[in-house]
Amino acid sequence: MESENDTQTSKFLLLGISEDPRLQSIFFWLFLSMYLVTVVGNLLIILATVSDSHLHTPMYFFLSNLSFADICFTTTSIPKMLVNIQTHSKVITYEGCITQVYFFILFGVLDNFLLAVMAYDRFVAICHPLHYTVIMNQRLCGFLVLVSWVTTALNSLLQSSMALRLSFCTDLEIPHFVCELNQLVLLACSNTFPNDMVMYFAAVLLGGGPLAGILYSYSKIVSSIGKISSAQGKYKAFSTCASHLSVVSLFYCTLLGVYLSSSVTQNSHSTARASVMYSVVTPMLNPFIYSLRNKDLVGALRKLF
Repeated sequence: MESENDTQTSKFLLLGISEDPRLQSIFFWLFLSMYLVTVVGNLLIILATVSDSHLHTPMYFFLSNLSFADICFTTTSIPKMLVNIQTHSKVITYEGCITQVYFFILFGVLDNFLLAVMAYDRFVAICHPLHYTVIMNQRLCGFLVLVSWVTTALNSLLQSSMALRLSFCTDLEIPHFVCELNQLVLLACSNTFPNDMVMYFAAVLLGGGPLAGILYSYSKIVSSIGKISSAQGKYKAFSTCASHLSVVSLFYCTLLGVYLSSSVTQNSHSTARASVMYSVVTPMLNPFIYSLRNKDLVGALRKLF
């Protein structure tokens, strides 16, 4: 009977990045501005790629999906954090927490898959330029995006469903600004071994798999660029994947940095602040990185105005 009562948790407390009341106003305006920049920037990318027929190519099709995923990724956590700061409340319901877990995993892993798909697109464009339009046809592009969505949705459903079986005791404070699965597992007073195994397996398969694909694609890209005789040809080939490589480096370096530092430090608020880099800053910077020196995208954006 006691175990049954433990599982009927009605709410959690999201402690956020800092509990210092003097910093709350600063955090509110900082994260509100970052969220608005993220939404507007990525929305402009989507509108530009849809409205301009010159951008109806696989690369921009994948980019528009990445922009949509980034909007959803930040929307999963930032609005709730802003509401909590404004209302001076740290409460999130049990149902709301599990919902955050589902969508945070979904769009975080989806970003990972889409970056891998975009790496494959650049690999085909540089290593097999004569067969690019044949290989990267509309059917294959749609299939790759569909597989990415379905795989990440099923993974997120599995992990959030397993989180429902966890029971919690008295300590319901989450030292984060979003309900993360690993934080819930740490709070649980029931057996978490199945959850740990699924998390580790998913991290290796759905995290390491796409990363291995990206590294393999770029190893082939670097090899192909090295075989180009002219310096201008090398620069032109590299410039087609420079933006994607920048986004990949930013995403994975911040993500790995957060989880490596969390295994070393015991300061949970430091981990929460570090996670801002991959969950908020990276989605905000993506539109700027992709529009930088991209004449086609800049031209399409000018047409919108």
